[in-house]
Amino acid sequence: MAFTLDVTSMTERVVPAGVRDAEWGALDERFRTAHSAVVATAATGVYGYRELEAQRAERTRVVDFARSVQGSYDDVVVLGIGGSSLGAVALRTALLPPAWNARTVEQRGGRSRLHVLDNVDPRTIAGVLSVVSLPRTVFVVISKSGGTIETLAQYLVVRERLAQAGLDAARHLVFVTDPARGALRAIAGRDGIPAFDVPPNVGGRFSVLSPVGTLPAALCGIDVEALCAGAMVMRDATMGAELAANASGLFATLQWRAHTHAGQGQHVMMPYSDALRDLAPWFVQLWAESLGKCDVDGLHVGPTPIASVGATDQHSQVQLFMEGPADKTVTFVRVDSSADDVEIPRLEAGERAMAFLGGHSLGELLDIECRSTASALARAGRPSMSMTVGAADAWHLGGLMMWLMQATTIAGALYRVNPLDQPGVELGKRLANAELGHPDYAGGATEQGPAAPVVPSRRLRVG
Repeated sequence: MAFTLDVTSMTERVVPAGVRDAEWGALDERFRTAHSAVVATAATGVYGYRELEAQRAERTRVVDFARSVQGSYDDVVVLGIGGSSLGAVALRTALLPPAWNARTVEQRGGRSRLHVLDNVDPRTIAGVLSVVSLPRTVFVVISKSGGTIETLAQYLVVRERLAQAGLDAARHLVFVTDPARGALRAIAGRDGIPAFDVPPNVGGRFSVLSPVGTLPAALCGIDVEALCAGAMVMRDATMGAELAANASGLFATLQWRAHTHAGQGQHVMMPYSDALRDLAPWFVQLWAESLGKCDVDGLHVGPTPIASVGATDQHSQVQLFMEGPADKTVTFVRVDSSADDVEIPRLEAGERAMAFLGGHSLGELLDIECRSTASALARAGRPSMSMTVGAADAWHLGGLMMWLMQATTIAGALYRVNPLDQPGVELGKRLANAELGHPDYAGGATEQGPAAPVVPSRRLRVG
């Protein structure tokens, strides 16, 4: 497998607050305890993101459907939010060619453009609907529950536009939802709209390898079989109980240790690759929503993930990472090779400020900047680790995503929280539904807490 994890700069030999040599035995034991807890939980069947063999039939349906409509659509528009959108964005950025958004099909290599509407901002939705040709567009509506209000609102807007244009909804809508329940499943059955299943034991932020991620990907020509093949190899490689041999366990344990032992609870994910730049926001949701909880003792725990990208953020966030509070770890993600490297020309030989660049390549420059930033952080006593993948292709991306999902379940056991639920976001959803007039949420009060107290408004109007 073309993956490596270098944690040297998480150790005391490099940074003062790093792992001491004498600590490794205790960390290994702590990991074994967490690993045992994950194994016990896995036996209950809740880690559906791992069960890629069991999901092969639905994946085949996805691939067959994508092939059946190949060439029918210039644009694929995903309607979804959070775990229903971030994975598709990461796949698009990494695996579609740089010209994926070009105007003509020829410039895009025959692929459909992929748009992801992950919010209900009217400006964005109206803008996308104004530039796509509805007869040549398919809308993928993604909501596991079938009740996500943002997604349902988007769907209603699109459904009306299709009706106004006299277009058949069953040819321009596809649903990804619960196999049996929810509004989308009912509408699919009523109107003959194609629908794909989100496995009941797969939560949104862990769903990128289900039709939530694979359907939009397949519709744009991405090899989802290779994506899942790489994920299965990584899954099997990160199941063991030996800390030193489990890359997911090592990532999770050292991040947990940095937080709980050294006060470094802000975890920066910093790909040095434009192809992987949207892996960072995907990781932010995965890490934050899974681990920011009340633990078994009722204590508020969890790290704060931060998305960054190199070399862009060397000119912004790295100043904070270097000289701000020493409360962060940085994980660099780099790609070992690129088929698109560009040589820097040997021009302007008389200009000392640029002549030395000639003969190098842009890929070499990016890699040197990544290693130099890691070295600079180490000299400042700031911990980091480096994840390296062999290439930015479907197989490696599937492996990388599985690596981080496996790490998240281990981290849940280390923090003693359930990494699969999200009770902290439910109250806001219920209150929003109540204010909109949903009949099931009348009154707005919930068992999750009392209504907010009425207080005088303190607002300042300017201009």
